[in-house]
Amino acid sequence: MTDRSQLDAHIIEGVADALIYSDRSGTIMRWNRASTALFGFTADEALGQNLDLIIPEHLRAAHWKGFEAALASGAMKLAGRPTLTRALHKSGRKLYIEMTFALVRDPGGSVQGSVAMARDVTERVERERTAKAAQNS
Repeated sequence: MTDRSQLDAHIIEGVADALIYSDRSGTIMRWNRASTALFGFTADEALGQNLDLIIPEHLRAAHWKGFEAALASGAMKLAGRPTLTRALHKSGRKLYIEMTFALVRDPGGSVQGSVAMARDVTERVERERTAKAAQNS
């Protein structure tokens, strides 16, 4: 492994946010320690699996529609902008997560896959909902 690729690997493993890279078919190819902490699946359990592993069933059709559109057009509607969504933990518990997405391209510019950074915002969302409910009662 070159010094640069070692550095890249250390950065990916060291960031506090979950980092998930999937290829064009939606197969998980990179899963860092923060992904394990957030979703509960080890890298051995997640690598080679479809992204449906962490996408709640009711959101899968919309996810794949957007994923396929991004691959086809080479652009993402949400590229670089965080979005609030739901995700599945290994335990079956649903999480609120904030994610950012980007397409990954080869040196020739062809889209190779997608990378997402995610963080758990479940406590914040639940606090905000509780506060709002209290205001409305």
